[in-house]
Amino acid sequence: MRGYLDLMKLRVVELLLVSTLPAMVLAAKGLPSLSLAVTTILAGTLAAGSANAFNMVIESDIDKLMARTSNRPIVSGAISKQNATIFASAIGLLSLIIFWIFTTPLAATLTFIAIAFYVLVYTLALKRRTSQNIVWGGAAGCMPVLIGWAAVTNSLSLTALAFFMVIFFWTPPHFWALAIKYKDDYSAAGIPMLPVVATKARVHRQMWFHTIMMIASSVWLILSASLPMWSLVITILLGLVFARELIALKEGSENYGKVAGKIFQWSITYLSLLSVVLVVAQLSA
Repeated sequence: MRGYLDLMKLRVVELLLVSTLPAMVLAAKGLPSLSLAVTTILAGTLAAGSANAFNMVIESDIDKLMARTSNRPIVSGAISKQNATIFASAIGLLSLIIFWIFTTPLAATLTFIAIAFYVLVYTLALKRRTSQNIVWGGAAGCMPVLIGWAAVTNSLSLTALAFFMVIFFWTPPHFWALAIKYKDDYSAAGIPMLPVVATKARVHRQMWFHTIMMIASSVWLILSASLPMWSLVITILLGLVFARELIALKEGSENYGKVAGKIFQWSITYLSLLSVVLVVAQLSA
């Protein structure tokens, strides 16, 4: 059982779901029904777990080359590729059925697109071929926002798009900070993550670009959702703290990897706090 749970990467799934509930609150302009929220979170967990399990099946050859992934269930032999594939297919199908029956057809359709995009586009087509893999492949991680919105309204909106763009621009600096910390692992596996193949200066510039666009998208989100002014102020302040962390990532710093690790941790805190702000702001509006 532990091996199958590990296939789902539940810690990563938890981060994805942080953005789902706020999207549902914004879409409902208040609290969605408890049954809808629980159903969406459950189905979303199964869908993301399915995509992650397929990812482990496909990448088992490179997982064994990296220290941080060498104990994953397929590499360790705890679960066979065949059983992992069956598991991934089963929970993916179950998630689609739950979304279709208990939420909306659009949510189910978007979920299918998200799983297919993560597996086929990111894992198979991009990850081993381009340093921009996480930029475009990371779009799959933005889909929970649209799925949560669609689960409530069976439609999408500019506000949903704004939230999507926040996550889209948040993802690269979040993941590149992790890639800096595990640069040697990615290099050993032959994965061209940007910090592996580019200079520190270029990585820094790219992280700055995406951070600035993330802050701009966050402002767009607050304005599009017509949330109170205090939420806009707090959102900008959170973005500025993110930017302050980036300033510390100096090319010649002896603590370069440590600073990158701190940026990675703060990026998670940033997304969590932004989600809280969105929920509180919508409920108080």
